[in-house]
Amino acid sequence: MEKLSWLLLLHSLPAKSGALRLSVWRQLKRLGAVPLKTSASVLPDRPDLYESFQWLGQRVREQGGNATLVRANDVDGVSDDDLKEMFQKARAVDYGEILEAARPLLPAKGKKAKATPEEIEKLAAQFQGVRQIDFFDCPKATEVERLLKQLGESPATAPSKPLALKNYQKRTWLTRPRPEVDRVGSAWLIQRFIDPQATFVFATAPTAYPEALPYDMVGVELGHQGDDCTFETLLKRFSLDDPGLKKIAAIIHDADLKDGRFGTHEGAGLLAIFRGWAQMNWSDHDILTRGFECFDALHRQLSTRTHKPSKTQ
Repeated sequence: MEKLSWLLLLHSLPAKSGALRLSVWRQLKRLGAVPLKTSASVLPDRPDLYESFQWLGQRVREQGGNATLVRANDVDGVSDDDLKEMFQKARAVDYGEILEAARPLLPAKGKKAKATPEEIEKLAAQFQGVRQIDFFDCPKATEVERLLKQLGESPATAPSKPLALKNYQKRTWLTRPRPEVDRVGSAWLIQRFIDPQATFVFATAPTAYPEALPYDMVGVELGHQGDDCTFETLLKRFSLDDPGLKKIAAIIHDADLKDGRFGTHEGAGLLAIFRGWAQMNWSDHDILTRGFECFDALHRQLSTRTHKPSKTQ
């Protein structure tokens, strides 16, 4: 296993500095840092986080305190696994707060959702804020995401009508940041089979780009519907009847919903790759670009593997 590198911000504040102490605490929480002993905070070693710690250390010194930024491959007395567990426990608390707020909004069986679009949007934005600092993929994130998708569904609605491709050309499509298997796969499906000149933008809520067409976001039309992931919804709504696409839909469904409906395993590898690219600080657009190559190859392989190879002389 590759050895991790860590950033430690060692700081001390003037005795009478309540406002500064609160401000520093808020900044550390916003960055996702976890406390290490009394006056040290730790983050994974990434260029953007290094700059953030530099800025915070400078601010502490300007206010009469002391701050030292250290990059370390080993933290004495604490293993990499211990540090990862500390981050996951911190994020579990954050996700727990979202679950506590979201559970009372779940609809009763067969009833329409209790939550208003504004409440769902607020919870979704809060979730994305925590997801941005969830450096080691806390398992509780999946529980929150599934619950938020439930909030955005309405069991009492009628079956969705098919959509005409001609009405969805040269559009800007919006989805959440840090795209993973369903969002990357859906973007690939959109550009390859629905809207060849599609462009993509990223935000935590549809209101950020009012003119864009949102997909795979809580409470939007082109998202999870019933037991379907977004990729499956797009296939059905646009009447795409391609055997290779249906096989990809099964892979994405199992990876995204983790219910084992189709018994596939390829999606776990794709999910790990996309999350790894995010942890390498790749941009959302870079993840889409490289992810499209993965799905191009997967579609080609799944579309041809049932054909018998020609006999060689």
